[in-house]
Amino acid sequence: MGRAPRVDIGNQIYHVINRANGRHTIFHKPEHYRHFESLLEEAEERFSMRILAYILMPNHWHLLLYPQKDGEVSTFMQWLTLTHTHQYHAKTKTIGYGHLYQGRYKSFLVEKDSYLLTLIKYIERNPVRARLSKTVEAWQWGSGYRRVDGTEREKKLLSHFPVALPRNYRSWVNTPESNKELEVIRTSVNKGTPFGTMGWVERMVKHFNLELTTRHRGRPKKGT
Repeated sequence: MGRAPRVDIGNQIYHVINRANGRHTIFHKPEHYRHFESLLEEAEERFSMRILAYILMPNHWHLLLYPQKDGEVSTFMQWLTLTHTHQYHAKTKTIGYGHLYQGRYKSFLVEKDSYLLTLIKYIERNPVRARLSKTVEAWQWGSGYRRVDGTEREKKLLSHFPVALPRNYRSWVNTPESNKELEVIRTSVNKGTPFGTMGWVERMVKHFNLELTTRHRGRPKKGT
């Protein structure tokens, strides 16, 4: 079977995920996280991509992207993943040891309302749910740290949100999600469906001719 077509339309929001091949660790040391973040900064400048949120975990990462033009997500992600793969192998002397990533990145449309706020909390709370840190801002390798405790230079990587963020952001983002919120997001990830209200999802499926297959069906995975 051929690959399912991607939606890559400007002024839509995308939740983007990729994992290490075989779920092996990608980021072993702080310098590995810093290297990927430097590539994020370079890619943002190269392609004028709006980055709303991100998190780097030991064996995977999440990005929340808001492109301005059609085709920008594909161009941005191709450069980011290929550059990271080539430089990672060169730095770790693992050229010829196989693929770094498990395959193509996954991307899911996100509705611009409370669902977007639910998703940013989900993304930034990844290290807390995985018990890698006690608070969102304590995990240095993500937008939660940059947004709450980052320097002015570090905050520049993050674009303005299309909806208002809570004023008490630190307290809000450190409040655990409900089981229902986690279930709905993980269903979107596992089934490859847009994330939003039922009516909006149906409109996106119809408008972009999406196929809601069972490609990503499975039990929710811890720390995703």
